[in-house]
Amino acid sequence: MKKMRTTKKLTTMAMLAALSIVLVTFIHFPLFPAAAFLEYDPADIPIFIGTFLFGPLAGLSLTFVVAVIQGLTVSAGGQVIGIIMHILATGSFALLAGNLYKRYHTRKGALLALACGVLSMTVVMALCNLILTPIYMGTPVEAVLSMLVPVIIPFNLLKAGINGIITYFVYKPIQNLVRWDTGAQMGQVS
Repeated sequence: MKKMRTTKKLTTMAMLAALSIVLVTFIHFPLFPAAAFLEYDPADIPIFIGTFLFGPLAGLSLTFVVAVIQGLTVSAGGQVIGIIMHILATGSFALLAGNLYKRYHTRKGALLALACGVLSMTVVMALCNLILTPIYMGTPVEAVLSMLVPVIIPFNLLKAGINGIITYFVYKPIQNLVRWDTGAQMGQVS
């Protein structure tokens, strides 16, 4: 039984990671014309779902795997700095939201976890942009600082918020599918 659950968890996580890469490959577009280099993509949605399904450490593992694969393929232009920023931002979401949802496993708990995760990602991305963007783009810190409030913070709030809202609506059906299948295989009712 335990081996079957472990296998199911690993295959589900692998499918979520693959879905994340497919989503970022086919869906990405700028939200603010003035900063076309900041693109929305729904790649974090499967990671958020994996975090809610399996907990914060699984979400962090998914984040790491997806960030590395995405950074070496689809988003190769971001190089190592893009991978690091993705791990830090989405990883902060996985740890904070995953722990909150694990503790408050209700609809309100999910909303609280998603809201805190979105805020966490936004703060981490603001800090990452202040520290790493000048290194990556050779831009003075002042130039990044001048974009922080009008562009970087709103973009990250919007991107993470959209992904959080979508996660809220698709998580339960996916959870029911995964748990129903597990219960059916083990003769249990979820």
